Amino acid sequence: MANTDQQNPSAVADRPQETTREIFPEKKPKTNRVRIVLFLFAIILVAVAYPIFSYYAVRESTDDAQVDGHLYPISSRISGTVIAVNVDDNQEVPLGKELVKLDPADYQVQVQQAEAELEDARASTNEARTNVPITSINTSSQIRTSGASVAEGRAGVLSAEQQVSAARARLDTAKARLAESDANYVKAQQDLKRLKELVDKDEISKQQYDAAVASADSAKADVDTQKSNINEAQHNVDVALASLEQAKARLNSALVVEQQYQQNAPKQVAAIEARYKSNEAKVLQRQAALDQAKLNVQYTIIAAPVAGLVTKKSVEVGQRVQPGEQLMTLVPLDDVWVTANFKETQLKKIRIGQKVEIEADAFGSRKYQGHIDSIAALSGARSSLLPPENATGNYVKVVQRVPVKIVLEKGQNQDHLLRPGMSVVPTVLLNSGPNSK
Repeated sequence: MANTDQQNPSAVADRPQETTREIFPEKKPKTNRVRIVLFLFAIILVAVAYPIFSYYAVRESTDDAQVDGHLYPISSRISGTVIAVNVDDNQEVPLGKELVKLDPADYQVQVQQAEAELEDARASTNEARTNVPITSINTSSQIRTSGASVAEGRAGVLSAEQQVSAARARLDTAKARLAESDANYVKAQQDLKRLKELVDKDEISKQQYDAAVASADSAKADVDTQKSNINEAQHNVDVALASLEQAKARLNSALVVEQQYQQNAPKQVAAIEARYKSNEAKVLQRQAALDQAKLNVQYTIIAAPVAGLVTKKSVEVGQRVQPGEQLMTLVPLDDVWVTANFKETQLKKIRIGQKVEIEADAFGSRKYQGHIDSIAALSGARSSLLPPENATGNYVKVVQRVPVKIVLEKGQNQDHLLRPGMSVVPTVLLNSGPNSK
């Protein structure tokens, strides 16, 4: 083509634009098409991303979650030999179902023994109850008797004192009479002496002298009589004093006895009452022992405290069990919940009461409905056996996880497919619940 153009320049001159297009072809407007494609792609991306963003912006989920529930350990309260096991592993049992039965023979014997001891204690109590008023009456009678003896002793002392006073008065009278008799006797002796001189001189008659002698003898006899009366009065005084000492001794003895009775009587009554109260306490003690023995008989039957599923059964017939030994575990499937360990960064909008959708790994697309019940007071790491100590060594910040309890709505697990320990994925609907914004 170049040779042709050189041979015919006029032809070349006639089509210069065509030659230019052939040498330098014109470019198509690809830039506009790319922009259009990018714009359309952006629109499609926004159209797809916005619903996805809108969906996940109001949801928080985690796969660190599992089903939890109550685990009731079934154990024996008493020791005994197993004579019957009425359940097997994974068996569903109702409330009150007899799970295990122990041999009750030993405990029935204990019941009979406790009943006998209770009757003996009651008999002793009745006897002590009867002795209380009897002892009280006896001691009161003894006190009254001792009081009467004291009164009698005092009267005796008073009478003896009066007798002593009377004897002493008689003694004084006898002494006065003796003095008088002595005086009369002295006068008679003097008169006799004077008359003796006169009779010797024959100045008086013999008859007068004899009368004076007789009077002197009579005075002498009266003196002797009064001396005898004094001796008798002194003897009476001594007798009265001896009687007074005896009366005082009897009074002192009666006072000692009365004091002893007054001191010992309340003690005796108190001792009988204390024995009665002690027997009453023994009755209560024996009654408690009987009640415990009857309870032990009841404890030989181990029943289900709740309705649930039997698991981890480790008891067999003939086995000797001890108190507190775990025999099996009962899991009530009507009361299960989800424990979700959310990152602390996810808790910003999570509130109690928000709705939760739960997917179980075992059941594919099936979703359970629930709500946030509570948020743990501390992180899982802090509640572990060996919590981390960030104040020692080199500190490396790690996002912590906080347990959140999710409760299923009523009727969500009627088929009991959710079992404690199953892995689930809960999704919290942040725009639901009473505290949502």
